Amino acid sequence: MTAHVPGAVRRGRLAVEAATAGLAFGALLGWASTALVGSFRGEDLPVRYWQPIPIRTDTSGFIAFLVAAVCLATSEYLRLRRRREAVSGPPPEAAATLVLAVAETVAVLATGLFIYLSFNAITHPGSLPLHITHLLPWPAEGTVRVEALLLCVCSAAVWRYLRARHTWVPGQAPAAAGHGSLAPRTSRVPPPRTIGDREH
Repeated sequence: MTAHVPGAVRRGRLAVEAATAGLAFGALLGWASTALVGSFRGEDLPVRYWQPIPIRTDTSGFIAFLVAAVCLATSEYLRLRRRREAVSGPPPEAAATLVLAVAETVAVLATGLFIYLSFNAITHPGSLPLHITHLLPWPAEGTVRVEALLLCVCSAAVWRYLRARHTWVPGQAPAAAGHGSLAPRTSRVPPPRTIGDREH
């Protein structure tokens, strides 16, 4: 059955989904800008990212990365939950929805991190044994690059499994057996459990 969610609750969730999606997008851009500074002008990392705020560029990138992780996972979870409530037949469980949202978030962030550190290995390989950030005593850039690669593999596998295991899009509207508004309607049949088209 299709779940019915009160309009006010639905609009509230949609507002949170949209706000967190916007924050995630902005945070990703902020982190990408600091990553470019780290790749081409590493000596500028201790400089303020924006002069009115006394925060280092590399610290700003670290904060932006954390904000992107939280907001992206939240937005994707709410989006998947919205789609789950519209699925005909037994919808995916809430746990599967949360795991898929986290897997997609990890895949995006780990891929970006792996690309950044791999590029660093070309531009200044001497930084690979150094700490990934001055805020933590560990790990080294080279270690994080390998860990990011492993996270990409695991998150992609989880993403593929859950996308194939559950139906995440609504079924087709039931077709009328005759003409006119009073024509009998056929029963709703759940779509096959395959990787379907996603609504963004």
